Amino acid sequence: MNRIRMIRHGRPASTWGDSDPDPGLDPAGAEQARAVAGRLLALPEGERPSRVVSSPLRRCRETAQPLADALGVPVEIDPRVGEIPTPAALDAEARPGWLRQAFQGRWRDIQGDLDYVAWTRQVAEGVASHPGAAVFSHFVALNAAVSAATGDEAVAAFRPDHVSVTVFDVVDGALILVEKGQEASTQVL
Repeated sequence: MNRIRMIRHGRPASTWGDSDPDPGLDPAGAEQARAVAGRLLALPEGERPSRVVSSPLRRCRETAQPLADALGVPVEIDPRVGEIPTPAALDAEARPGWLRQAFQGRWRDIQGDLDYVAWTRQVAEGVASHPGAAVFSHFVALNAAVSAATGDEAVAAFRPDHVSVTVFDVVDGALILVEKGQEASTQVL
């Protein structure tokens, strides 16, 4: 199966700028993880993911674990579907402002020590390398994959809600967007 479902992690126990750089899920996020696993398991045979892939960060791994447990498979870690790299010169306190500014522009305009257009391609290649999988990732990485699939240059091409499921097909090694996941009803991430 060449279909991939990319899922944003559940609600984390802390947010940008908090002291924990790698938070797990809060109780609502843990419930969201169980609920999205149930939705994915309810897909018809042949459409149900057979593999589970996650960003290395704890909130994604914890969101992926209920599905992996139900399928009886390990959670495969792939750093290519991880969080957007922050410029080395920024500390944790400056990261939220940098992200807010990035969300208002295009990939090529992001200030930092990385080629963020190339980063979107790396995310898309990472996602595309897991046909048949559920890939648990982040708000920005989801936008990177959607941008690579559609050619949209906006960093915030859409606002995926926690545990929203975005569907891609892989055709000749490239991502094709089938359906965007549910969008958040608020501007706050």
